[in-house]
Formats: sequence, C-alpha cells, structure tokens
Amino acid sequence: MSGLASSSSPRRILLCGYYGEHNLGDDALLEVLSKQLPQGWHPLITAHDFDAVHTIVPRGSVVNRRSLKTVLKSIKKVQVVVLGGGSLLQDSTSFRSLIYYIILIVVARIKRKPVLLWGQGLGPLRHSWSRYLVGLVLNGATSITWRDAASMQLAKRLGITTSMTVAPDPVWTHPMSEHQGGGNIVLCWRPTNLLTASDWSLLLQGVDQLSKTTGKSVTWFAFHTHQDASLLQALNEKGLVPNTLYLNSQTVLAENIEHAQTIFKEASLVLAMRLHALILAIASQCPSAALSYDPKVEAAARTADVPWVDLAELPSLEIMLESWCQCMSNPPSKLHLQSIREQSYEHQRVLRSVLEDLNQ
Repeated sequence: MSGLASSSSPRRILLCGYYGEHNLGDDALLEVLSKQLPQGWHPLITAHDFDAVHTIVPRGSVVNRRSLKTVLKSIKKVQVVVLGGGSLLQDSTSFRSLIYYIILIVVARIKRKPVLLWGQGLGPLRHSWSRYLVGLVLNGATSITWRDAASMQLAKRLGITTSMTVAPDPVWTHPMSEHQGGGNIVLCWRPTNLLTASDWSLLLQGVDQLSKTTGKSVTWFAFHTHQDASLLQALNEKGLVPNTLYLNSQTVLAENIEHAQTIFKEASLVLAMRLHALILAIASQCPSAALSYDPKVEAAARTADVPWVDLAELPSLEIMLESWCQCMSNPPSKLHLQSIREQSYEHQRVLRSVLEDLNQ
C-alpha cells in the first residue's frame, strides 16, 4: 500500500522547496504548484516565513524548512513527497544544501512514500560524489518533470531511468496580463561573482545611457529581498554607479506576485538576471532582455525568443545598447507565449496523473 491514505481520509502531500525565504521566484513556484494539486490533497509546506507562505496558500500547513529533523518527522504525516520547482539538487550554493534534499528523498523512500520531482532544474553538480549520489537517489523517485532540456540530458548521463519528461518552467503558466508600458526601465538584478568591477561599470553605463536616451527613470526591483535590496547602494559605494543614474534610480522591494505583475505591466523594459523575474515580465508581455548568470536564465530567454547576454562574456557597450533599444520596441509575441504556456502545463498533467494513480 506504500502508506497511502484511503479515499475517505485526508490526503496530505509534503511540498519541499526554498519557500518563505523572501524570494519571489520561489513564491511564484509555490503558488503555481498549489493550484495544480488535484482537489482533496492538503499541502504541508516546508518554509521559513510561515506568514508569507500562508498568504500564498491559505489552506496549507507549514513546517520549518530550516530544521531538517522537523521536516523528516513530517514525512510520516503525508502520503507523497514533492520537490517543487527550482534547482534544489545542486552543489554550487553548498554541498550541505544538496545533502539536505538527498536525505529527505532517502528517508521518504525508507518510509515507502512516493517521491515526485516537479518542475526541477538539475545542477550544477561540480563534484563526482554529488553526481553519484543524485544518480543513486533519483532512481528511487516515482516521477520527474524537468524545466529544461539541459537538466534532462544531465539526468540521463547520470544513469537515471525514472519516468521523466521536460517542459518549460511551471511559472510560464502564470496568468498573462495585458502590457500597458510607458513606465520605468526595471532592473531585476542580483549580486554575482561573475561580474568584476569593470563589468558592473559597463552594465551601469549602458543603463545610464539608455535612461538618458529614453528619458525613463530606473526601478531596481528587489526580487529576492535579502540579496537584492542593497545592490544599488553597494555598487554606488564602490563608485561604480554614474551619478546621473544614481539620482534617477529607486529601489523597490517585491511584495508579492501581484506587485511584480503591476511593475512589469507598466515597465518600458525589464532587464532581468533573476529567472522568474524574466519569466513573469515576459508573461506580462513586457519588452524584456536577460542577463544570464546561469544556463537556466539563457534557456528561458531562448525559449521565449528574447535577447540575452552571458555575464561571463559581456559584449561591447554599443552592441548591448543596440540590443536593448531594439528590445524596447519589440514586445514578446502573444501567440508564442500561449504556445509556451501550453507546453508548460505538462508539469501539471504529470503531477495530477501520478497523484490520481497513487490514490486508487
């Protein structure tokens, strides 16, 4: 029986992710995932800020994600475990983070609870031990949906034979809004070690010139409150921000998904490093360009056919400015967006199909 509940008892499902950490991208994933659950499933959500998660999923219960012991105890209360969106299985942030999720998967399987990976990115996995462990534990998963082809290819190279499919990131299914435009240039930037002082200076010169040319002010939209909110000030203190740009800039903290949609709906252009900022901006039909610090950002830009630059190999100021100026007059194709959305619903189809099978 794999410990599954009968049809008459409450069906509980553990949603594991980087939730309640004041990162709007992960909040967007949680919102989409919770809406894709079949009726009758009660979510137990791993999170840090309980109140933030209750705002997104009022019907959900919450467990402290920063206490692995507490999360592991909660597994016995549920029928299924889902790793929900993001790149949870990677060792670039820390090896400790990877071990956290590996232990979670192993304990779930020991307790005979099905494990589903939903809308996941895989890697980077820099160490041979990381690749070995991931290949080992994922062959015990029930079902996997990847958010990009590179993750699927890596999984196959690791010898993972679990039922797998690939589709665009689940956040592409977020409702589209009609773009109004005419507003500020919006930067969804993050700190990154890829950029030297001269690289930052080049980007900031580009934004400064674009602001002057268009007469638009600049909004620094902090998608991850803790990481992004102080970026403008930090760069200015290093003497990297042109004075005219600094005077013409303001930092705005992201409050929720609706707030982000309002910002993007009115923006003249969004320049995004954050993956889900890019996706939500494009879904708002706003002219958008990507600054890729990670292959997942490049993959999303390619999917939507919007311009992007690799932060590890920045082009010249002239080339970058020309690309951004052209982008401002070319909003994303609504027809193409609809096609991406339809493909992205594959994550929902697989999730619901597996949960319905488990419930029989």
